[in-house]
Amino acid sequence: MRTATLGPAERGQALARLAERELDILVVGAGVVGAGTALDAATRGLTTGLVEARDWAAGTSSRSSKLIHGGLRYLEMLDFALVREALKERGLLLQRLAPHLVKPVPFLYPLQHRGWERFYAGSGVALYDAMSLSSGHGRGLPAHRHLTRRKALRVAPCLRKDALIGALQYYDAQMDDARYVATLVRTAAAYGADVANRARVVGFLREGERVVGARVRDLEAASGERGAEFEIRARQVVNATGVWTDDTQQLIAERGQFHVRASKGIHLVVPKDRIHSTTGLILRTEKSVLFVIPWGRHWIIGTTDTDWDLDKAHPAASSADIDYLLEHVNSVLAVPLTRDDVQGVYAGLRPLLAGESDATSKLSREHTVAHPVPGLVVVAGGKYTTYRVMAKDAVDEAVHGLAQKVADCVTEDVPLVGAEGYRALWNGRAQIAQRTGLHVARVEHLLNRYGSLVDEVLSYVTADPAMGEPLSGAEDYLRAEAVYAASHEGARHLDDVLTRRTRISIETFDRGTRCAREVAGLIAPVLGWDAAQVDKEVEHYEKRVAAERESQRQPDDLTADAARLGAPEIQPS
Repeated sequence: MRTATLGPAERGQALARLAERELDILVVGAGVVGAGTALDAATRGLTTGLVEARDWAAGTSSRSSKLIHGGLRYLEMLDFALVREALKERGLLLQRLAPHLVKPVPFLYPLQHRGWERFYAGSGVALYDAMSLSSGHGRGLPAHRHLTRRKALRVAPCLRKDALIGALQYYDAQMDDARYVATLVRTAAAYGADVANRARVVGFLREGERVVGARVRDLEAASGERGAEFEIRARQVVNATGVWTDDTQQLIAERGQFHVRASKGIHLVVPKDRIHSTTGLILRTEKSVLFVIPWGRHWIIGTTDTDWDLDKAHPAASSADIDYLLEHVNSVLAVPLTRDDVQGVYAGLRPLLAGESDATSKLSREHTVAHPVPGLVVVAGGKYTTYRVMAKDAVDEAVHGLAQKVADCVTEDVPLVGAEGYRALWNGRAQIAQRTGLHVARVEHLLNRYGSLVDEVLSYVTADPAMGEPLSGAEDYLRAEAVYAASHEGARHLDDVLTRRTRISIETFDRGTRCAREVAGLIAPVLGWDAAQVDKEVEHYEKRVAAERESQRQPDDLTADAARLGAPEIQPS
């Protein structure tokens, strides 16, 4: 069973190796596409490096709707190829590649018009199911079903009786997007890729017209420290920086063959008991669709779709964005939600290929791969669900510049770390609970986060039973999980643990401030922090939360962006 430890020592070793040899492929950007590209290249036998300026999935890939889906609305746009491709990928992820991370989720679509709407929407969902089956990977999800109003209200008692005349229920899939990317990075490392976060590309190396590598700054190194900036030489560089694609292209002073526009989508997180339903909901809006998605002991409500040309690192949700979502979801709820029900808010940016339409909801979700100059490949656009196809296309393009025979893509048959043996461990979860003294529900939660790597987490509990205690104020997570995030999953800062390795920052009303000092104390020995750095990390996190709360009180994007930028970036010790 493969595993890879991404602790501080391993990061240092990876940086040293990246600096001392020429790679076949250097991937810039560790969102889902960059991480997938590194895995694709490594599993073809290519020497591979992956560098990320912040944390794994710090941008778009941790701020999505957390769905793995074909995209019903793309079916309505008659984009059959995109839907078919996405449904095949959904099946692969559910059945073979990541059954521990990707799970089925039901959705109810309320019907509001008699006659034609049931036929129209029903035909679309039937086609959706048929395309899934025809992909060869459609098993494992129940077929859609038609419901009367009475049956729909039994499944979703939260709905107003006058909000529907009947309903359709169908299935898609969901995952924890940030956890998925971290697992993808660990899988790439397990197959030999050298990976490093907090390593920012500040320039490209050129020999004539050709790109031959990148100049990288280690953001964890103290200012002026030897090795803080170094060169990585590579035969091909892949730019997989998502909404930063145009910024990265500017480092080579080349006009890109296409442009990437950012579309902001915000989501609200509310407690499970605020919406009484056994199923997710999908609702039509005047621009797109709105999802109400089951999320553990919570619901995720989203999303919006608006143009964004302000700070890309920290997109801000405004008061108007929050009101928009509450207004639309309340149009069908018997008991309306208020601002006081909102536990968490997060905003993300979709990378859309510009040029097809003025409205971002109509811009292309297809992806593009280009070779703007020799030695540099750019991949952009696309959907989270189809990341593996994007990665394959990017590596295929890079291989053209290697002038050697390279194996074909094999990632269709490469499960992520934690997938192998997961189902057997799931079947034995009662025995794991008995052995560890943890509740079965806790073991299930761990298995669905770590899969067969769960024993690595539980080893901390075996060594110190106090590690089996939940975090104060964030009871869904064990103390051991915080330590494991730093020792095995590449977390470098408190923010990484509370925002991406766990989702405490959006799942608690205090947004993680209550447990921040406890978590900082737990990871300090792993990361070599002294008391001053612990204080700095906690202060930074509290300022970040305060800035986000302030931004969410602002009336528009400009004022929200200014408020969010009030919190400084964290600096290393």
